[in-house]
Amino acid sequence: MKRKIYLKTTSFKDALHKWASLYSSLPQTETEIIRVEDSLNRVTAEAVFARISSPFYHASAMDGFAVRFEETLGASETTPVRLKLGSQAVPVNTGNPLPEGFNAVVMVEDVHQEEDFIIINAPLTPYQNVRAVGEDIVKTELILPENHIIRPVDIAALLAGGHTEVKVRGKPLVGVIPTGDEVVEPGTALKPGNIIEFNSRMIASMTELWGGRCVREDITPDDKGLIREKLLSMLKRCDFVVVIAGSSVGTKDHAPELLGELGEVLVHGVNIKPGKPLLLANIEGKPVMGLPGYPVSAYLTFEFFARPLIYHLQGLRAPEYQTIKARLSRPVYSILGQTEFLRVKVGRVSKGFVASPVGRGAGAIMTLQRADGIVVIPEGSEGIGQSVEVDVRLLRSKEEIENTIVCIGSHDNCLDLMANFLKKRHPLYSLSSAHLGSMGGIVAIKQSQAHIAGTHLLDEATGQYNIPYIKRLLKGISLVLINLVYRMQGFIVKKGNPKNIQSVDDLLRDDITFINRQAGSGTRVLTDKLLRERDIDPSTIKGYNREEYTHMGVASAVASGVADVGMGILTAAVSLGLDFVPIAKERYDIIIPLEHLERPMIQALLDIIRNDKEFHSAILEAGGYDISDIGKVVYEQ
Repeated sequence: MKRKIYLKTTSFKDALHKWASLYSSLPQTETEIIRVEDSLNRVTAEAVFARISSPFYHASAMDGFAVRFEETLGASETTPVRLKLGSQAVPVNTGNPLPEGFNAVVMVEDVHQEEDFIIINAPLTPYQNVRAVGEDIVKTELILPENHIIRPVDIAALLAGGHTEVKVRGKPLVGVIPTGDEVVEPGTALKPGNIIEFNSRMIASMTELWGGRCVREDITPDDKGLIREKLLSMLKRCDFVVVIAGSSVGTKDHAPELLGELGEVLVHGVNIKPGKPLLLANIEGKPVMGLPGYPVSAYLTFEFFARPLIYHLQGLRAPEYQTIKARLSRPVYSILGQTEFLRVKVGRVSKGFVASPVGRGAGAIMTLQRADGIVVIPEGSEGIGQSVEVDVRLLRSKEEIENTIVCIGSHDNCLDLMANFLKKRHPLYSLSSAHLGSMGGIVAIKQSQAHIAGTHLLDEATGQYNIPYIKRLLKGISLVLINLVYRMQGFIVKKGNPKNIQSVDDLLRDDITFINRQAGSGTRVLTDKLLRERDIDPSTIKGYNREEYTHMGVASAVASGVADVGMGILTAAVSLGLDFVPIAKERYDIIIPLEHLERPMIQALLDIIRNDKEFHSAILEAGGYDISDIGKVVYEQ
């Protein structure tokens, strides 16, 4: 089949403008009348005025006695006033109607009772301690204006004003059609080539967050006729429709041609990364989106283009994003002429916020799930330099970020356990880790970009772990080095070790493909040391230049058949049911600058490391660890 091409890609700004020109002319959704108690977060379709006053009678505001204020005039400690119960003073409780002819309430604690009389030592003013008619709400008063998002307190005000029902805008109805021969429902028994369909559920959740609701079709195969049929059906009952996948230029991507036949394609291809294959169309006056199949692309394009549309249909303007200023932890290069949305981890370290870029793949949903914010690299830029201040559009609240421990450095599975136990024991705090290798962690500490750093760097000259590197590279920085675990490094191989890999010499074999760790990681330092000891040229090893950033990444590469062997820790091999050839026992430590040591969140983390027996048990159950020195200070400067 002839492969299609993008006829003309559109800039991000122009795509937004074309899309807004379409939806801005659309009317708001039809109104509906619902019960007030069911109206939370709905949008009022008209102004709401009070039907009754609140209170609608004069009510006692205190427990005490209803009196006539004029009969209390002149009362004092020396000239008390006596009022007869029944005719001049009537007992009342808070909220009771004021008896006819009475106009004030004296509190029970301010009177003295003698038989059938009460004695008052101070005069009252008119309607003292009385909630007069309309004190809270006056009949015909405006309670809520049109286009108001109803809050819990608004529900109370509506009910107090005499309303049991309220007219609201209908929730925008979004039709979602997931497509693809390879896509299967969650829970399906998987086989190679299958992709779990989760994009439509993500889109539905985003829609509900913005006040809309979704109707979802079953997964539709890559059949143009079937997609047409479902699209036309959706258009009849929905405010707008989303087709997931099939918007690119592959041989099975039918959406561009189909939407062009049914209506007008406004945009096909936007100069953004990720999200280039976005498709925007107008069919019978209704907006239709063709989302890319990659989940990060689908999320971001739906965020930027569907969010303002859904709010518009409710008569609202989309809220502004919360942003902060942060310094970029390392330089980032981008393609000129393309707007890029860079996912970043953010933390407050020392005096300001630091943003650390995470993965940039359009198909890696965890890079977005773990991100704290988005940095926009404009189309006229080729990147952003290190330490340059940038605007970060937050995906989490500023408070959450300020209470997050930033950990940059070597990867270990214990970090995930630590993050979970910290959140479990101290819900206010979080641990965010970026796996840039041991050297990356040392650099982050030096540049005040992290609170803590994991490291396991072996110094060949002394045979010591970590301390020689700290003395040499972090000179002048006050810090402590705390042991977390001892762990076993070795070759991760397939179950049963079918190629009988036993030593570094085996890496030279023609039938062996190796998977490496990134330069600067402690595991890479160990690998290169072993190669030097055997006088092996790294260029002679097949796969040496292919790198992973975590031990689990190495294990996954071996498990999936991408590689036969990789250097990593025993725990990673055990996690994926692989075999392990031990090479060396190493010490994995955590660097903590003294300026952060006394911070409550760091102290909370150290308490877990040193004293939490459940945490210790979890480490040991993972396998491959020695925690005999866990929490011990092994060096201080």
